[in-house]
Amino acid sequence: MSDTKIAIVTGGGSGLGYAIAQKLVQQDIQTIIIGRNQQKLDAAKREFGGRCTCIAFDLSKLAEIPQLVDRIMQEHGRIDILVNNAGINMKKPFTEVSDEDFQRIIQTNVNAVFALSREVAKVMLPHRRGAIVNISSMASQYGIPKVIAYTASKSAIEGMTRAMAVDLSPEGIRVNCVAPGFIATDMSAKALDDDPERKNKVLSRTPMGTLGTPEDVAEAVYFFASDASKYVTGTVLPVDGGNSIGF
Repeated sequence: MSDTKIAIVTGGGSGLGYAIAQKLVQQDIQTIIIGRNQQKLDAAKREFGGRCTCIAFDLSKLAEIPQLVDRIMQEHGRIDILVNNAGINMKKPFTEVSDEDFQRIIQTNVNAVFALSREVAKVMLPHRRGAIVNISSMASQYGIPKVIAYTASKSAIEGMTRAMAVDLSPEGIRVNCVAPGFIATDMSAKALDDDPERKNKVLSRTPMGTLGTPEDVAEAVYFFASDASKYVTGTVLPVDGGNSIGF
């Protein structure tokens, strides 16, 4: 068991997080999925089998994150990989976004990522190895209407990726970021199918002309989590069919 890598995937019960956790489990990595919805976590665990454990936890409760990491260390003895995937979004016209709205998104998408990364880095440092993978978005590559708080949060994630890499890589911990484009998930399919104009706009500026799959994102995350990327740190990789450079 001692050679088995231990990974944490936040928001691992559904969507991109589910696909990421599935990929890690398939690679024989013991994967701890964290999320707020116990039913989704339990369903994922049933699918993934013995290589998966789940913890229901609200990451916006920053003060409880050190105990969470302590608990994982007591149960597993190490943490090799952290995937900061959990995030929330909100579509609202700019002038209608309240201070509370803005703060709520920053709390989960930025503050929780910082706090969890800090605590995990503390337990990685003595081993002088580890990989942290953050998840960004097209919202940080160019302006998307009605998602001001989400955009601010994902721009922060990309800046934090570079700063974390500079602080941690000399100590053997690599930090990278994946920026998914428009990916076919239940949530996005519903949003885009209800809004044909938006869907056409998305596809017309994506040179590959299709939506991505959650597995496309999972493959990129696994690359950063594995030794295949042992000389890569501080990078942001768009997995977007060319959307961020499309016209």
